[in-house]
Amino acid sequence: MLPCLVPRNAVRRRDDRDHTDRIALSAATTDGVHLRTEDVRAWIAERREANAFHVERIPFAEMDQWWFEGATGNLVHRSGRFFAIEGLHVVEHDGPHGDGPYREWQQPVIKQPEVGILGILAKEFNGVLHFLMQAKMEPGNPNLVQLSPTVQATRSNYTKAHGGTNVKLIEYFAPPDPERVIVDVLQAEQGSWFFRKSNRNMIVETVDDVPQEDDFCWLTLGQIAELMHEDETINMNARSVLSCLPYHDTAPGALFSDVQLLSWFTNERSRHDVRAHRIPLKDVGGWKQGVEAIEHEDGRFFNVRAVAVKGSNREKISWTQPLLESVGEGVVAFLMREIEGVPHVLVHARADAGFLDTVELAPTVQRTPLNYAHLPAENRPPFLDFVQDAPRSRIRYEAVHSEEGGRFLNARARYLVVDADGTIDPPPGFAWVTPAQLTALTRHGHYVSVEARTLLACINAAVAQPRGTAALDSLSVHGKARA
Repeated sequence: MLPCLVPRNAVRRRDDRDHTDRIALSAATTDGVHLRTEDVRAWIAERREANAFHVERIPFAEMDQWWFEGATGNLVHRSGRFFAIEGLHVVEHDGPHGDGPYREWQQPVIKQPEVGILGILAKEFNGVLHFLMQAKMEPGNPNLVQLSPTVQATRSNYTKAHGGTNVKLIEYFAPPDPERVIVDVLQAEQGSWFFRKSNRNMIVETVDDVPQEDDFCWLTLGQIAELMHEDETINMNARSVLSCLPYHDTAPGALFSDVQLLSWFTNERSRHDVRAHRIPLKDVGGWKQGVEAIEHEDGRFFNVRAVAVKGSNREKISWTQPLLESVGEGVVAFLMREIEGVPHVLVHARADAGFLDTVELAPTVQRTPLNYAHLPAENRPPFLDFVQDAPRSRIRYEAVHSEEGGRFLNARARYLVVDADGTIDPPPGFAWVTPAQLTALTRHGHYVSVEARTLLACINAAVAQPRGTAALDSLSVHGKARA
């Protein structure tokens, strides 16, 4: 039976003040009960060696249980579960009622209607919240194993549509105890590659003695914050969930009030007219299908590939599946500046064809430079060159992170927080907001994009100090230097 909210005879607080104090303490604690932070990477490497992992590109014809549907050409699983690769036809008008400039294109897209669970289990040890992270293999990760949520599973996985074993610890999340929930919100995935895909982002606290499993470890938020500065260590799903944690807002205010910000955002949603509808994959124009790949005619954007996978610690030991392969490394960045001493980041109201509600708040820059290398400077995306050419002295945060390894192959991006040059008057579609305002919006689905949530998780984890350390100073101290 699903849990319900049982009426009580007394009212309770509506805010998360008790959680924010404990989260701040966890963020300030860099010594965990299970592993020292400096030993985590060695532990991940040990788990990688302890299990048999292998991923191999294969022709489409060698996939098991996957086939190109006769009538549509869609790439589907014979069970009708998991996901499908279909076509998408998009017409985007940058103006109200479709009266502005427009773009039109077609592309393959992932259609996965079921909602997955991304759940992190939390527990106090010695009075400090720790989070149970899993060393999880995903076939699309360049280094295969990264730290993931405690549970990272589609409905098809945890209902065992694949015929495999049970998802460990799923009982804490499906369904959760409502008295133990810290975070529970539907968040969107990449709107450029998924069609209206959401996952349930959850953090649930327990007082149980959770059995110690080889591929799991308890870490404080402070330890995770340090690992956020390492390349390809914390996976995308974990970053998304952690971005939704409630934090204290110690800033005296913001450039725009919350009402003003929401009004601006509502206007952005209203002025974009994105008409996206699914079409048969075989009818997608501008793309060519071969024996081993579906590719864009110009060699840009992404490819659709097939892989054979072996993972000895997965619920199913071996399988085949399609993946979307990135063409080139991405650049994802926030410009940051202080306004009267309060850090602000420059957000972009980004309209992606796969978003459920047209527009989400995205980073200042979210592009794959290779896709725009052929364009003259005046036609390149705003701020892309500024971010790429930023000197070391302006970079406050930098790390290479992988995107979702269960659906994307070698999809990597350089994530940055860069000091703005002067005041920068935002062009249309951009606005200066505080990280705290973005954090408040993660309590609701489909406001903050998954790429923005990654950067927000990095910023929040770095600055959640109990004595109110300034964001820019904290990022400067923790930021990783590169040659």
